[in-house]
Amino acid sequence: MAAARKAVLGPLVGAVDQGTSSTRFLVFNSKTAELLSHHQVEIKQEFPREGWVEQDPKEILQSVYECIEKTCEKLRELNIDISNIKAIGVSNQRETTVVWDKFTGEPLYNAVVWLDLRTQSTVENLSKRIPGNNNFVKSKTGLPLSTYFSAVKLRWILDNVRKVQKAVEEGRALFGTIDSWLIWSLTGGAKGGVHCTDVTNASRTMLFNIHSLEWDKELCDFFEIPMAILPNVRSSSEIYGLMKAGALEGVPISGCLGDQSAALVGQMCFQDGQAKNTYGTGCFLLCNTGHKCVFSEHGLLTTVAYKLGRDKPVYYALEGSVAIAGAVIRWLRDNLGIISTSEEIEKLAKEAGTSYGCYFVPAFSGLYAPYWEPSARGIICGLTQFTNKCHIAFAALEAVCFQTREILDAMNRDCGIPLSHLQVDGGMTSNKILMQLQADILYIPVVKPSMPETTALGAAMAAGAAEGVGVWSLEPEDLSAVTMERFEPQINAEESEIRYSTWKKAVMKSVGWVTTQAPESGDPSIFCSLPLGFFIVSSMVMLIGARYISGIP
Repeated sequence: MAAARKAVLGPLVGAVDQGTSSTRFLVFNSKTAELLSHHQVEIKQEFPREGWVEQDPKEILQSVYECIEKTCEKLRELNIDISNIKAIGVSNQRETTVVWDKFTGEPLYNAVVWLDLRTQSTVENLSKRIPGNNNFVKSKTGLPLSTYFSAVKLRWILDNVRKVQKAVEEGRALFGTIDSWLIWSLTGGAKGGVHCTDVTNASRTMLFNIHSLEWDKELCDFFEIPMAILPNVRSSSEIYGLMKAGALEGVPISGCLGDQSAALVGQMCFQDGQAKNTYGTGCFLLCNTGHKCVFSEHGLLTTVAYKLGRDKPVYYALEGSVAIAGAVIRWLRDNLGIISTSEEIEKLAKEAGTSYGCYFVPAFSGLYAPYWEPSARGIICGLTQFTNKCHIAFAALEAVCFQTREILDAMNRDCGIPLSHLQVDGGMTSNKILMQLQADILYIPVVKPSMPETTALGAAMAAGAAEGVGVWSLEPEDLSAVTMERFEPQINAEESEIRYSTWKKAVMKSVGWVTTQAPESGDPSIFCSLPLGFFIVSSMVMLIGARYISGIP
């Protein structure tokens, strides 16, 4: 027992993993990459109006402090000395936009989450100002003009929130994505906090030139964003500042990566052509393209993968983004009530064994890659009187897999060399039915690490490898071997293709529901634009819920 304790007393590295659904703090052994302890807190999402998604920045910050304190308590119970924690990395939900007062440290508005759709008319107005033969926004940023990215969210806040307008006029406002808000707050906040971001998060704002790796004046002028409120852009692995409070006061924060880049690092996809798919609130497939920007012809994004040190080269990636993956499970739990915990979805799906011809397109926030179709809305189709909640649960899992197939097909066409297997990670990968479905629908093996916390691991690796910390080697010969679980396709290729082609028909039926965008002010008349899918689901709820409501077992 004493030997086991001694084995974990080497340098340790912590990682804040701040996601859309929850916040976690995890501690790893830097020599073995072993996860020693962690704590998780679920984060509330607010939906003040149809299409709006917000979170409280103070709740997010408090959840980080709580997770750090609770994890340190757990480590003490394991007789692990927390003074061995030598660095902290930060991984975060990307694009989510925060504006705060640099003198008081108070947020000036709720965080506008990446899934939020209120800026659709802003996007439509801006798109009219981009010349058809010179899409300088996409050529500089690698991104399509979309509600997804931070610039349009920030533009909306500046246009609609008087408190923010006043703070900008008075030189009090700071803007950042969640990483910036956390690092500024953890390193002192109003008392000397460091206002910075890293290249991966900056590349998701639509204000950052991914070639020069700087904020771009032409882009800031186009979106009418004052450059004075932007954070300093740093590499993904360097000391930004020290923790100024709590159990880990004095520990350097020395790693910062947007969550999908962190997962790419945690999966050790350091070579050109290596790819991973993360199953979280959304679903994100990233392929490392090395030192070159590859621009997609099939609806994928070009983004910064990582830059692991001030003097280290930048790496780029192609990315396929799906808005709704794990969020559909949360929706079945919180909105429809057909499950009481997220884990129950696997049991229901196993009971059905098939969707029985039911297809679920969870386009709650429109369709992201490869369609970029904001007019789409969620539908459930192929219903019969035989359909029950088990079939809908199965169809929800299939939807995640079909969406992954779409972005993998686009990735294969852009890269020219089809992936022979898919490396996966994220919370949903613990669902074995989902993983088997994914292998069947892709018709290639799906490979999952036995330790699925690769997002946090990537942030920890970046932090531990930083100059001035140096407790985590990223040299290939020093990287720990990872045990993998493998899922092989178990259906024939023809059946896989039939199911996929039926899914594509369902997707086409989800497009064009919203013909006139609801007003950004949240006019109640938006009820008139609710998609048919809403009424299908409502009817389905009544059908599958009638026996429970009437008290029949």
